[in-house]
Amino acid sequence: MNDILTSLHRRKSVRVFTGQPVDHTLKMQILEAAVQAPTAGNQQLYTILDITDQDLKNTLAETCDHQPFIAKAPVVLIFCADCKKWYDAYLEAGCIPRKPGAGDLLLAVDDALIAAQNAVVAAESLGLGSCYIGDIMERCEDHRRLLHLPRWVFPAAMLVIGWPTIQQQEREKPQRVPMEYIVRENAYRPLTGADLRAMFAGQTGVMDWDSWMTAFHNRKYDSDFSREMSRSVARYLEDFALEEEEKR
Repeated sequence: MNDILTSLHRRKSVRVFTGQPVDHTLKMQILEAAVQAPTAGNQQLYTILDITDQDLKNTLAETCDHQPFIAKAPVVLIFCADCKKWYDAYLEAGCIPRKPGAGDLLLAVDDALIAAQNAVVAAESLGLGSCYIGDIMERCEDHRRLLHLPRWVFPAAMLVIGWPTIQQQEREKPQRVPMEYIVRENAYRPLTGADLRAMFAGQTGVMDWDSWMTAFHNRKYDSDFSREMSRSVARYLEDFALEEEEKR
């Protein structure tokens, strides 16, 4: 494999940092890589918030499912799906634009996440560790107030970046499922029960499959934070639905 492929295979989430600051020049290189990401129609339908205020980091560490390592990260970036800036530009040009809809939001989320992944790859290439924080979507109303997000701007993902400790560098990367269960040729095919058991068989450790799956279900899918995230996102989508209703 070449260097880029090796880096992609090696990369894992880092949640413990040395405390050493990340040089401003390196942070700028990461941000410059992010904004070079593929984007729908060259629109760059996102805004990146560079969180430098320590009090704000501390608050995010609590609101994002009580994860203290967020507050200790030298670099905290929030990638917002931004349907507002182009709408405002159309108004500035004298256009009469339709209000952004759910399709616009999903396209902007795509753009934001692609830019975030560029930042992840750039950080890895510089020897820095990173971790996605999906919990930024949780408690969406609180985060919109905290970050002064206007209508049609949605916090799609957060990244924390810093220098990994030796333990984090040497920690084994969690196993991914075999590609045969992920890649389908030409059309979707649901997995059978046997397929599902085989797909996750290497991840259950000493637990039997049913016990492991039940524990994962309870810890992740049916957890309070997962339910709150779904509620918050649904509430945000209601804003777009209201706009659609207003146009009729």
